[in-house]
Amino acid sequence: LSARIIHADNAAAMRDLAADPPERFTLAYLDPPFFTGRDFETADGEFAYGDRWPSFEAYLDALLERAALAHALRVDSGSIVIHVDPTVSHYVKVRGDVLFGRENFASEIIWRYRRWPAKFQNFQRMHDVLLRWTTDRAQATFNQLYEPLSLETIRTFKGIEQHSSIVAGKRVLTRKRTDGPTSADLSPGAPLCDVWDMKILAQAHPERTGYPTQKPEELLQRLLLALTNEGDRVLDPYCGSGTTLAVAHRLGRHAVGIDSGEVAVRVASARLEPLLRQGSLFGGAA
Repeated sequence: LSARIIHADNAAAMRDLAADPPERFTLAYLDPPFFTGRDFETADGEFAYGDRWPSFEAYLDALLERAALAHALRVDSGSIVIHVDPTVSHYVKVRGDVLFGRENFASEIIWRYRRWPAKFQNFQRMHDVLLRWTTDRAQATFNQLYEPLSLETIRTFKGIEQHSSIVAGKRVLTRKRTDGPTSADLSPGAPLCDVWDMKILAQAHPERTGYPTQKPEELLQRLLLALTNEGDRVLDPYCGSGTTLAVAHRLGRHAVGIDSGEVAVRVASARLEPLLRQGSLFGGAA
């Protein structure tokens, strides 16, 4: 297994990855800045990265340029996932449909979480949006994940697996039994939906690296399990604290992360070093 961090501008690095022989990935996961107009610091007060742009159009142009480069690095069965907030997501969705083809849009995942409420007269924003495109949804890598059955379903069907059929125009659920006359398969759960209730990282969480806007490993684990297989390659052009790379290594995937920030590269390499005692961690410098 390999996990490589490239310290460079991600657009330049992805152009290099596309050179002959090109590198290809089953999943490209982009977690860019969210157009907040802020500078972000580590827990120790060190400047990590700036999220300031001349205009919203300049921000979108930069993001979609990099999304196009990442999309071109996928294998035919691969996915690209762009992780943004709801103030940006609809703009990215429309521009992404133009770039990748509206027919190739696969899913909008809502990551719902709880955080300290803000003081303003509006509904509290407690979610991010993950937009996914493929090239051919029928051929795209996808592993069905499951979530627990509802209490009502368990009470009604005793946890036994169900299958549905259409009878006289109506959907009918029946118990799916094995060959034995009285045995039954327990359900693996309900197929995972596109709204994910998942905690953000508390300040004292053991995963915390001190890097700002760090995402939980659980979120990346779910994406990688669903959209890649063991031995596949994963690209993270905004790798930050290295969450994607750490999860990929743990799940048996190869990963390449890119970041132009010295703090991000330092934090991510320190996080990965215990996992990767052999070989070089860095694939380039700028």
